[in-house]
Amino acid sequence: MTDLNSVLEAAAARYADHPAVRMDGLVLSYCQLRDAAYRTASLLSSLGIVPGDRVALMLPNVPAFPIAFYGALAAGAIAVPMYPLLKSREIAYHLSDSGASVLLAWHTAADEVALGAAGTGVQVLMVDDPGAAGLLTGLAPVAPVPAGRAGNDDAAILYTSGTTGMPKGAELTHANLACNASLTARTLLCAGPEDVVMGCLPLFHVFGLTCALNAAVAAGASLTLLHRFDPAKALESIGRDKVTIFAGDPTTYAAMLHDPAGARADTSSLRVCVSGGSALPAQIMRRFEQAFGCMILEGYGLTETSPVASFNHPGRVRKPGSIGTPVEGVQMRVVDAAAGGGAGGAGLLAGEIGEIVIRGHNVMKGYWRNPGATAVTIIDGWLRTGDLARVDQDGYFYIVDRKKNLIIRGGFKVYPREIEQVLYEHPAVAEAAVIGMPDTDLGQEIGAAVQLKPAATATAEELRAFVKDRVAPYKYPRHVWIVPDLLKGPTAKILRRAVHPPQDLR
Repeated sequence: MTDLNSVLEAAAARYADHPAVRMDGLVLSYCQLRDAAYRTASLLSSLGIVPGDRVALMLPNVPAFPIAFYGALAAGAIAVPMYPLLKSREIAYHLSDSGASVLLAWHTAADEVALGAAGTGVQVLMVDDPGAAGLLTGLAPVAPVPAGRAGNDDAAILYTSGTTGMPKGAELTHANLACNASLTARTLLCAGPEDVVMGCLPLFHVFGLTCALNAAVAAGASLTLLHRFDPAKALESIGRDKVTIFAGDPTTYAAMLHDPAGARADTSSLRVCVSGGSALPAQIMRRFEQAFGCMILEGYGLTETSPVASFNHPGRVRKPGSIGTPVEGVQMRVVDAAAGGGAGGAGLLAGEIGEIVIRGHNVMKGYWRNPGATAVTIIDGWLRTGDLARVDQDGYFYIVDRKKNLIIRGGFKVYPREIEQVLYEHPAVAEAAVIGMPDTDLGQEIGAAVQLKPAATATAEELRAFVKDRVAPYKYPRHVWIVPDLLKGPTAKILRRAVHPPQDLR
């Protein structure tokens, strides 16, 4: 299947009465999900939406999200998922840049939405019911647009985090998303209708959209949602709903590991856990597996790759710390980062560090209305990722760091992730972020902001000495400071740009 409408239609035809989406006591069968999506399509059509129009979704992880998402697709529209906590200026940017005609938004954001949508001409529909019942009452379900949507038609525009400028909208086609979801369900999760997938990942982000929602639908599995992530609530839901597949990011795993509820949680139903979004510290992986008796398979991808590009595949050798090998139909190489990617870039030898480039069915069509950015990112069909990595003799990839995070101290290259991994080995450390600090003599000095585990104690001097004993002299952080928490973005990644040393260290 090359379009997501067909994926949902096939699941509803085969598993009509099987639970598709649940959140606490609210359960929608596949037939009910499809009909609610078609009612949404009917509503959107009544508002003038035609195939190719953009429909923005600013909804949390509630059943209304999949209803609205599949409803937009059934109307032939392009979905534009947005972070539910965006502020007015950010809302205005997303709406204007995407050219959205309609916005379905969660009621708690009403004030910011009103300010952000003012003057854009966008029709705003507020949703105040997790199942969107109030919005769709009295509407008859309608079939998708007669012509359907071709595989190369856009299904969604997902905006990047914008760490190096304004967010860019990645155009993901029906084929991109449908293929990636099917591949994930079939080869990585090995999912079927008997499985229950835990949807802690935000559905507005491509990881949650593909690896939780779309993969569950492709497999006919049940998706359990949490309105907002809470580690104790997540652990409780795993036991209550007999979750078999859990997909999370490193912050999710760390929070569940460190929560007191873990000691009494029933996680015996878990069959497979997958991690992505950012590098999972080896210590977190090892401790989580020991605590909950399961195996975590780490993978890699980007918004621009729908997202799955590589994984530690089930049934193959798992290499902790590695992002595995490319998934079916996808090529990955490590090339000279300075020379650039593309078919002409020479692949580096095993063990050498370079930039990952990717080619395959998962690579986006381009950046929405931004041909300049597309041209420098996709060269000869190869996507330049900006991620530095090495590959071993067996073809397993290892992320070293982002190109922009590289620290050069006195001419020596230091990769923050390597130093963070060492800090995570300290028993008192919950999270850490290593950054480069301006230095008049060395160019950059190394600094580390550290958040301690609840009730744990450690001094900055102790942590500095801990790292110094374990890495080369030029690598250890000369400056360490303890923080109450580390600011995170919408996808729970630590925001390095928001990490600043105390005034007395500047």
